[in-house]
Amino acid sequence: VQLQASGGGLVQAGDSLRLSCAASGRTFNSYTMGWFRQVPGKEREFVAAIRWSGASTYYANSVKGRFTILRDNAKNTVSLQMNGLKPEDTAVYYCAAAQFSLILSVIRSATSYQYWGQGTLVTVSS
Repeated sequence: VQLQASGGGLVQAGDSLRLSCAASGRTFNSYTMGWFRQVPGKEREFVAAIRWSGASTYYANSVKGRFTILRDNAKNTVSLQMNGLKPEDTAVYYCAAAQFSLILSVIRSATSYQYWGQGTLVTVSS
């Protein structure tokens, strides 16, 4: 599967932004999808994940209550609605896909995802 992330940009603290990830492949609706972010010099960090049905979602504590992950299996897209952005949310955001269903203990691990998009930069100014 190929992933194409978009929607990044420069915003002010408190603003909202919506990231989108378009996926190719006929089996998209069977994949667990995730969003990760990375700043220079740091490891890639888990942000959010959603299971194939969309019924179960998972968030990093740092974004819980502010970010929402959604998927539309009919359109092969997954999105990340980000509200109340903070300067510490500044990072390159990556969407990722896991071919197999992930157990809870690994769903937040970047190594569990086989496919990655190219990343989109989000910059939040104070």
